[in-house]
Amino acid sequence: MADLARWRDLRRLTRGYRRAILTAAGLGLLGTLLALTQPLLARTAVDGAVAGRLPWPVIGALIALFTAQAAALALARYVQAHTGETMTLDLRRRVTGHLLRVRIAALDAGRIGDLIARACGDTVAVKTLIAQSLGTGLAGTIGLAAALGLLGWLDPWLLGAVVILFGGSFAALLAVVRRVRIESRAAQTAEGLLAADLERALGGIRLVRACRAEAAEEERLESSARGAYLANLRTAGMVALSGPANDLAVSGAFLAVLLLGATRVSSGAITLGDLVAFTLAMTYLAAPVYEIFQAVSAVQQGSGALHRINEVLAMPTEKDRAVGVVPSPRAARAAPALEFRDVWFAYRPGRPVLRGARFTVPVRGQVALVGPSGAGKSTIFALAERFYEPDRGAVLLGGRNVRLIRYARLRAAVGLVDQDSRLLAGTLRENLLYGAGPVDDREIRRVLAMTGLHRVVSGLPDGLDTPVGDAGRRLSGGQRQRVAIARCLLARPDLILLDEPTAHLDPESEQTLATTLHEVSSVCAVLVIAHRFSTVRAADRIMVVESGRIAAEGTHDELSRSNAYYQRLSGQNPFNGTPVTVPPSVTRPVGPHARRATVAPLPRPPG
Repeated sequence: MADLARWRDLRRLTRGYRRAILTAAGLGLLGTLLALTQPLLARTAVDGAVAGRLPWPVIGALIALFTAQAAALALARYVQAHTGETMTLDLRRRVTGHLLRVRIAALDAGRIGDLIARACGDTVAVKTLIAQSLGTGLAGTIGLAAALGLLGWLDPWLLGAVVILFGGSFAALLAVVRRVRIESRAAQTAEGLLAADLERALGGIRLVRACRAEAAEEERLESSARGAYLANLRTAGMVALSGPANDLAVSGAFLAVLLLGATRVSSGAITLGDLVAFTLAMTYLAAPVYEIFQAVSAVQQGSGALHRINEVLAMPTEKDRAVGVVPSPRAARAAPALEFRDVWFAYRPGRPVLRGARFTVPVRGQVALVGPSGAGKSTIFALAERFYEPDRGAVLLGGRNVRLIRYARLRAAVGLVDQDSRLLAGTLRENLLYGAGPVDDREIRRVLAMTGLHRVVSGLPDGLDTPVGDAGRRLSGGQRQRVAIARCLLARPDLILLDEPTAHLDPESEQTLATTLHEVSSVCAVLVIAHRFSTVRAADRIMVVESGRIAAEGTHDELSRSNAYYQRLSGQNPFNGTPVTVPPSVTRPVGPHARRATVAPLPRPPG
């Protein structure tokens, strides 16, 4: 069944490339047939030379055949290489495109470095499978049959000796190639583990240096590298066994043919030209035999890589469901921006993080989530962005169940700023406009001023076109956070999720952000995970999350009088009581009927 599955995978993989594979096989077969014609001409030339005349036309024909054979084989190899590279490109597109849409839960369960190794290294192994197995294997099989037919026509007795010697070698090689598949899959897995460990170390290099853990990570990487080394060495050993066995069979066959052939020439059974033609034809027998063994070996090695790629392609992806009944525009305007209805969720079965969470976020205004670590605040954000699906209950955006909203539309409406504030390698402008769509320079300048980034940009050597480095390392933590907030604002969402937005900010930047959030909350909903009370007190409403539930909600003053946890939290917080200055031109609307702010709203996207 395993062999059947491998061939089924190969047929599926070669769909769309079979014409090119057959073309390469045809060119290789043409080269083999041209080679097999040469012994017949060589026999005529030798017999003529023995008789005292040199047949120049035959020699000219041999030269032409040599040239045509070389051209056919060179073209066959190029077509094979072109097909392999094209297939690798298409396969990598398919794998990387699939990975970008795999569900977050499935990505969290794996190791990113190993997935990268599968998309890069394993696709190369599959390319080798295509280039060395299908085309060359088919041509080799047909060429072997033609060579055996020619040898049998020249001298069946000598052919019998060749078949006996090559038959024993073939049986031994079959046992070897079965082990090649097992060892090659183990080697590819070890390479994936090495890539994952290296990605782990380099991704957290600052933590590694700060904790003086270079030696520990070096030991871990050395162990992974040694595992890959040993696995590859075992694979190489299995592959290496096939070469000597084939060489011994060829050498033994040559020796037997020369001894038996000399006896048959002396007895007059065959001429010297017949013996030369048979010996020359037998040299061309080695090439198709080697191609067949190479093809079988490549299939065994490539099947392991193909299996790992198929595991990636089997990972579940985010798929849009059929759109349900769309609420009327009036109902959508009256509905909350975000609503959780009795939502239960667990990352692992039996250990729920959210336990019947219920709350609403109005279409405008700022709402703060507070609570201890592990209470479920970040999980609420993950469900609102639909990175995960609730086990029970419903999450609604604008009155619609998020399960019935297309992923692209949902994430265009919900902006997320993580506490980590990760940026991508590239320029500051590219990071600001990432996913924002067309934005004019005037709007960029306005958002830069709102987030206090205009001073940062003026101090950069190339302004907005300054590279920020890998993960934005050339910017400070506070600058990265403000860039992430500005990027979110430029996308013009209906709901903004901010995870501890003041974590990396100095007091002046925090004051600027507070003003910005007041302005933004006048035109859309803002939900903030907050621990600093300067952020909490600025919110229109505060929700206390405890043990996966909304334990209480209200204003700062209300919760300070009524909720014991909030009293302890505010009493222990050094920022408690810190005033937040709101410019007179800004009023904070609360609820759908509140008065609009006097600041100019952000442009809304069409539709």
